[in-house]
Amino acid sequence: MEDESKEIIKKLAIKNAIDYGKADYKAVFSKAIARLPNAKNEIKALSEIVKEIVERVNLLSKEELEKEYSKYQKEFEEQEKKKVEESKPKLYLPGAEEGNFVTRFPPEPSGYMHIGHAKVAYLEREFANIYKGKIFLYFDDTNPEKESQEYVDAFKRDLDWLGIKFDDEYYASDNLEKIYGYAKELIKKGKAYVCTCHPDIIKRNRFNGVACLHREHSIEDNLELFDQMLEGKFGEGEAVLRFMGDLKSKNTVMRDPTLIRIKKTPHYRQGGKYILWPTYDMNTPIMDSIHGITDVIRSKEYELRTELDLAILDALNLRKPRIHHEARLVIKNIPTQKRVINKLIKEGIVSGYDDPRLVTIAALRRRGIKPEAIKKFVLRFGMSRAESNMEIGMLLDENRKIIDSSAKRLFAVVDPVGVEVQGIEKYHVKLRMHPTTDMGYREYDVSNKLYISNSDAEKLIEGKRVRLKDLYNIEIIETKENKIIGKYIGNEAINAEKIQWVDAERNVSISLIYPKPLLINGEINKESLEIKKALAEATVEKIKKDEIIQFERIGFFKLDDEQRKEFIEL
Repeated sequence: MEDESKEIIKKLAIKNAIDYGKADYKAVFSKAIARLPNAKNEIKALSEIVKEIVERVNLLSKEELEKEYSKYQKEFEEQEKKKVEESKPKLYLPGAEEGNFVTRFPPEPSGYMHIGHAKVAYLEREFANIYKGKIFLYFDDTNPEKESQEYVDAFKRDLDWLGIKFDDEYYASDNLEKIYGYAKELIKKGKAYVCTCHPDIIKRNRFNGVACLHREHSIEDNLELFDQMLEGKFGEGEAVLRFMGDLKSKNTVMRDPTLIRIKKTPHYRQGGKYILWPTYDMNTPIMDSIHGITDVIRSKEYELRTELDLAILDALNLRKPRIHHEARLVIKNIPTQKRVINKLIKEGIVSGYDDPRLVTIAALRRRGIKPEAIKKFVLRFGMSRAESNMEIGMLLDENRKIIDSSAKRLFAVVDPVGVEVQGIEKYHVKLRMHPTTDMGYREYDVSNKLYISNSDAEKLIEGKRVRLKDLYNIEIIETKENKIIGKYIGNEAINAEKIQWVDAERNVSISLIYPKPLLINGEINKESLEIKKALAEATVEKIKKDEIIQFERIGFFKLDDEQRKEFIEL
């Protein structure tokens, strides 16, 4: 094989070793095939060369590896920059006009913000930037039974943390007097009527396309009845205002839907000032029109309601925005529906809205997911009508790329097994806090009694030689059930398996928390939170709450509880 090809393989192996602490044959081989298409004709030869180069790279000391990496660092950075640019989603909205663009992010404050909301918010902010327009924060708060200031505050806090800025903010509940005025206008135009049928009868008649007697009320009767509704002369469920639609329409949304209903529960913002509350169908299109919204981005599940929205605006002679439908973001095996999450909290299956198994923004923040990772993840496919059913692992991968250069490296072992090393009493180590970023060192004496992970201990047999990572080499003399005896055989680099360790005299007990899928085949996964006990090097005492680190050969973790030393896996 040509020297040029070997040089490419060497670069790939060095980059892989820098990124993951050790070059992986399979990863380098797959990248080599992609970079050297002609090598497919010489797979066996390519395999041998990759294996040889990977082994050679893995024998390099940290200093030697960093020196080699520095030769290609600029090239790697340019490649990464190009990759990022090429991966940016292409965002386009049909009909949107530069300089004449206003959209809104419309949460209902009846729960906590989740990653699906983040997708819409980021998309809308991006479009506002692209078309040199504005984005408003609009709280669709016309359901007093479910909404609260707690959720308003939570949305604002999460949006601020995500870095999404708005040009204005308004609330549906502040505009009820205007909504009542438009309701009367619809009545006067013969496009709305007051119905006093029982809710079950309304539901049955709509399903069957049957008109109720109240459809024949005169405009005067409807105006009088609506005033009685405003005056509180009807109880909840005794009267509603309905749109005069098409009872024979194949789109059941158009079959005389409810526009305004009676709810006497005090409102978190308005108190007991109002008892008539508009539905989404009445409220949202009017709010969009009077607040100058030019482009609406809404979930595809609302597509059937678009006909009704436009019919209401036509009836009122109000300006109509352009409406664009976007597929909902679904994270496989993790619920986002408020009713499902509330049920999980009530039943004690999850601890709250910030439980690390959820994909609420509060949970992702607690787990250690960065806003940049969320943004890149939700925008990776741009604007799409195709259902997005993603794996949480894709988000975690994006996050690891971001935190890799800033996360300190520490040693830890899971299910510890003792090792006693003969031929040496004490050994001084000076270990980098990060392989490539200058974060300083931790420095201490190591005794000849150590702990290694049980998974490594199980592979050890008498006579086997291994390297205790960044420490020295040992040869196994004896293996017992809970203890291993080895002898010191020097510190020079050898071609041997590297094993993680912690000093038996300088360690701290920690808990590693592994969030797993909450659902499996639609059923609650009772094993969705795995906790493993481990020992970490004493340097872990200096880690502060919410700091993200990497326990080498285990993974990235965020310190969730400083006192109890609980770390959540990323």
